[in-house]
Amino acid sequence: MRTTAFVAGAALILTAAGPALSAESIRVADSFPVGHYIAENLLKPFMDEVTEKTGTEFEYFPAQQLGKAKDMLNLTQTGVADIGYVGASYVSDKLPLSSVGELPEAFTTACEGTMAFWEIAKPGGVLDQAEYAPNGVRVLMVLVLSPYQMFSTKEITGLDSFKGLKIRSTGGAKEIAINKLGGVPVQMAAPEAREALSRGTVDAIVFPYSSVLPYDLTPHLSYATHGLNFGSFVATYMISEAKWNALSPEMQAVLSDAGENANRTACEAAERLAGEDKATIAAGGVEFVDFPEADAEKLEAMMAEVSAEWAAEQDGFGRPGTDVLNAFRDALKK
Repeated sequence: MRTTAFVAGAALILTAAGPALSAESIRVADSFPVGHYIAENLLKPFMDEVTEKTGTEFEYFPAQQLGKAKDMLNLTQTGVADIGYVGASYVSDKLPLSSVGELPEAFTTACEGTMAFWEIAKPGGVLDQAEYAPNGVRVLMVLVLSPYQMFSTKEITGLDSFKGLKIRSTGGAKEIAINKLGGVPVQMAAPEAREALSRGTVDAIVFPYSSVLPYDLTPHLSYATHGLNFGSFVATYMISEAKWNALSPEMQAVLSDAGENANRTACEAAERLAGEDKATIAAGGVEFVDFPEADAEKLEAMMAEVSAEWAAEQDGFGRPGTDVLNAFRDALKK
């Protein structure tokens, strides 16, 4: 059943108090369960700001009500959703270069990763020109999560613990990293992780702290790492160019401003929640393991190879992998 949010009036054509809009409402869809922190801190502040400034009506469809996570890009391109959540690695066949934000690069906080990724993904950016514009979409807002940790049903003592484990992956860079660990990557979207753990389809997952709780994964986990970097995840909300071009310049400006503001709101919330949620997970019975120093150093060197391999792989397919990686690194330095 759909959730209708932020209705500020039946008419969407405003008076002189605000910009003129289309008479259509805006349909937003994602795959997050109701109350998920990404939707609460990225999408909802965006909708709140747009509603406050324009009175726009949003129809919000959470929890895969309009389609699976892997289908969100197509649903947005075809207009089934006007604005859709696209997890880059869920559609790595169509948006392979977007995985650059998921590499275990030199950022330790959500805001560092988010602001750097936004720099290359926003309209006119290197990634926009290479990937989004050719697919007929544009990014309105983005959240790059804090570095992922490994959560497992099996005991973790060090690097050797991962060998042979079936580990949930989102594809792209994560798959390269898991292969390096000696694990077996199993690609799936986040909503499928709970059942996969309970059935033994996977033994472990690479996940951020704050996504463990919304998907109720704690009862199925026993051990986890902390203070390590297994990469990250890029969450974006996109709009099709066709829908964008149908909006007035005034409405486009409101959406652009609200998206940029939401980026900051979301990354700051993600950083705050990570510490709080880690404590809650530990209280739920998950043991956080300190890696031996030698293993931690070996892991860091191993993960450093992932970016180079990813870029070379993209270059080999005729894509500008190295250019996009260098642009992301330059943005991180800022």
